[in-house]
Amino acid sequence: MAQGNFIDYVKIFCRSGKGGAGSMHFHRAKYVPKGGPDGGDGGRGGHIIVQGNRNLWTLLHLKYQKHIFATNGGNGGESRSFGKDGEDKIIEVPLGTVCYDGDTGEYLCEVREHGERIILLKGGRGGLGNWNFRTATNQAPRYAQPGEPAIEKNIILQLKVLADVGLVGFPNAGKSTLLSVVSAAKPEIADYPFTTLTPQLGIVSYRDNRSFCMADIPGIIEGAAEGKGLGLRFLRHIERNAVLLFMVPADSEDIKKDYNILLSELEKYNPELLGKERILAISKCDMLDEIMMEQMKKMLPEDVPTVFISSVSGLGIDRLKDMLWAELEKESNQVIEISHLPIDIKKIEKEEDGEDEDEEPHTIYLNEVEEEWDLSKYKGIGWDE
Repeated sequence: MAQGNFIDYVKIFCRSGKGGAGSMHFHRAKYVPKGGPDGGDGGRGGHIIVQGNRNLWTLLHLKYQKHIFATNGGNGGESRSFGKDGEDKIIEVPLGTVCYDGDTGEYLCEVREHGERIILLKGGRGGLGNWNFRTATNQAPRYAQPGEPAIEKNIILQLKVLADVGLVGFPNAGKSTLLSVVSAAKPEIADYPFTTLTPQLGIVSYRDNRSFCMADIPGIIEGAAEGKGLGLRFLRHIERNAVLLFMVPADSEDIKKDYNILLSELEKYNPELLGKERILAISKCDMLDEIMMEQMKKMLPEDVPTVFISSVSGLGIDRLKDMLWAELEKESNQVIEISHLPIDIKKIEKEEDGEDEDEEPHTIYLNEVEEEWDLSKYKGIGWDE
């Protein structure tokens, strides 16, 4: 996947369709001079719906589609003719896409399954025709309901890549090299910091034709929570990872200190990340011998399993796969649930602009029309819920 085509954040303006007006009509025919009311109901306005699509990997197709409007419902007609329902507007998104209110930053929903449909903005209901308001004492009602208005809202879509294992480490810790060795992925590899600018995914082959997905996240540095380096923008992609693989190179001056710095930055971004299973891999160990490794073990963190690896020589790669698979097989790691906190609109827009901060789909209704209709003038005949 070309790095320039990886889009994981878009902001769009959506508007559902308004409901059609009910008809105020009376039946008239040559031999039926007083046929009575026969005005039909208006049609429902179109919904704005997000739908999961496992064949999509980025939000690139929405980058230049800034306005998405559903169509309005048709008006009711004579002879109790119902108006046509407005056409729903379906927005297809990759699995793992999270929707936020673009004005307040409030979390709305997350699309996790292929074919899952969630109604973001509900179309307005159509108005009732005067046929609905006839009674024994009011046989010729000369009124009908208007349709409900449309709903307009700015929506922020964020993609959070779904992977089993997430790589966490400083720039040039060997994350991209490891991913290229254990999978068929071809991330950019160079001897300068921040080679990886977008998340990279790879499928890691394991024994007996089993496999798991690994995500390489751009490197973070101390102070990333304050916007240094690439900031914390890409950490959203490891929120749903079952296991976090921390990588610290063997030539680090203090491995334990670097590991604690990484933990601290994750905690500042989302404290729930500290509850995930963690493994520490000491990379670039082809320069070490057995005696040096034994001496280094005394300086490693004691609360996390560690492994010495070398992507160049293959040292410890099989053992690392075994450790990762053992963690992934634990029942506690099968379902990854996180709570999505409201986002800071100003902060995230600065990050996106590159500025420093000072099966059968099921339907979920998120938005209900806030306006309550006063139907007292319609003599107690209301909406069919």
